Parts: sequence; structure tokens; C-alpha cells
Amino acid sequence: MNCKSFPLAMASEGETVKVIAVTAGKFLVKRLIAMGIIEQTELQILQREQGNGLVVTRGETRLALGFGMANKIMVVPNGN
Repeated sequence: MNCKSFPLAMASEGETVKVIAVTAGKFLVKRLIAMGIIEQTELQILQREQGNGLVVTRGETRLALGFGMANKIMVVPNGN
């Protein structure tokens, strides 16, 4: 993993990030793949709910993720 990577749960509202790894078990990985969250996917953080989770966009799709799930998705800031 890149030394600049951090869990998605730590991303700021409005920030755009790129997924570089998922540090989860096979069932969560399958669930994330079904949601379209795979390596090199760009996500934008729309909303952070203190202690509850966050809402992200992937293209035109909005996804709600709990902090437990978001902590297992490693991202880097998108350099666009």
C-alpha cells in the first residue's frame, strides 16, 4: 500500500479519492464489488454523518457506507 493511503472513513466531505485496496474478508469484498467499489474507482464524499457513516458518489450513483466498511477501504487523494 502507498504510504499516503488512508481509510475512506477519514476522507473529508467534498473530497475526491481513488480506491487503491480493500482490507476486508471475502464476503465484504464481494459486496463492495457488487456496489462497484473496486480498485482504481473514484469516489467523492458527499456527506459525513458523525458516528453513523458517509454518503459517497461513484459516477452518478450514491452509496451509503457505514464507518466499519469505510475503514476497510484504503484510498489516496485523487490528483486531478
